[in-house]
Amino acid sequence: MDSAEVRLRTGRRWALDVTDEVAAFTADKGDGLCHLFLPHATAGLALIELGSGTEDDLLEAVEEMLPRDRRYRHAHGSPGHGRDHVLPAFVSPSLVLAVESGHLVLGTWQRVVLIDPNLDNPDRRLLLHFLPAG
Repeated sequence: MDSAEVRLRTGRRWALDVTDEVAAFTADKGDGLCHLFLPHATAGLALIELGSGTEDDLLEAVEEMLPRDRRYRHAHGSPGHGRDHVLPAFVSPSLVLAVESGHLVLGTWQRVVLIDPNLDNPDRRLLLHFLPAG
């Protein structure tokens, strides 16, 4: 199994496209599976289309489902930070992607996106693992 770590900074960019980083990791790997994992309690990974308004639609859906206010028992950090800790139950911190001949198998518009509404910690690590076929 091959592994790598990518260090990322999200800041105010709550939807960060990491497709190119993942594709670079798998480029010379052949066929297999790529496992992506964010070792963070307040961020997740999604396969979504970017640039068509999807990011804003997703943020709006998260805001409606998990408002940033003081209702949460998890109350340290900025106001509403408790919702950031609930997010990974809905946007998983891991993904598994098929890889064929070193290329990610994605739909035409799909991108691998780090979803991170947490304003308290912009420094992120993305762990990548490649499991070769057969």
